[in-house]
Amino acid sequence: MSTIGSSISRVRNVLKAVKEDPFITDRFLWSLIQKHGDAILHQHRAKNSMRHLSSHFETLPCIDLIEVDKIEACCGDLQSGCTIMRSKEPIPEPMEGPSGPLFRTLSSIDGSQELYRTEPRTYVSMTKTSNFKFNKQKYYWYVDGHLYLPDVEWEGVRVEAMWKDDISHLQCETSDQCILRQDQKTSIPDELFAPIEQLVLQELGVTVQLPPDEQDDKKNILR
Repeated sequence: MSTIGSSISRVRNVLKAVKEDPFITDRFLWSLIQKHGDAILHQHRAKNSMRHLSSHFETLPCIDLIEVDKIEACCGDLQSGCTIMRSKEPIPEPMEGPSGPLFRTLSSIDGSQELYRTEPRTYVSMTKTSNFKFNKQKYYWYVDGHLYLPDVEWEGVRVEAMWKDDISHLQCETSDQCILRQDQKTSIPDELFAPIEQLVLQELGVTVQLPPDEQDDKKNILR
């Protein structure tokens, strides 16, 4: 997976070969890369072709949880006695797939118990069935940037997902260890960057026949 800086440099190097424009900033180039990257990724997700990108799932080993009221958790009809935990802070935005946010695994911190994704209304309906008391599975739902976990009393949860933005800053122990913005990883898989690069250049009014990614970079006179 490329970094933000290398993605910008890749496009800028092509631009320098065919066009001089001092008003094109790195921030503007990155905004175009993000825009067309989201569009390309959406097409792949719609085709259910994200399975081969499994290496791009990343883990947040501990999301802090707090107890909240069932009304806030969108479970006003839930019977009393249910403890609902919520992520203390909004979590990073996960990418969207055909069936919703691309979470691969939510589990206890030690990974011993996995949770299954559901919706608040579905969970309430399940709790009202006669055999729910025999259901040993744990569930979660994702609403407005927060995770909600009913019937657990954990202090934290482990989350593995395909994130829209880089999460390295959340994996730092001190600010000195955190990665500069340009060195942060992008959510764009390397194998999908070529069509994104083409779309960015077209929007900038540049028509260039780019060689395929598998070519040796040394043979690419525009890099």
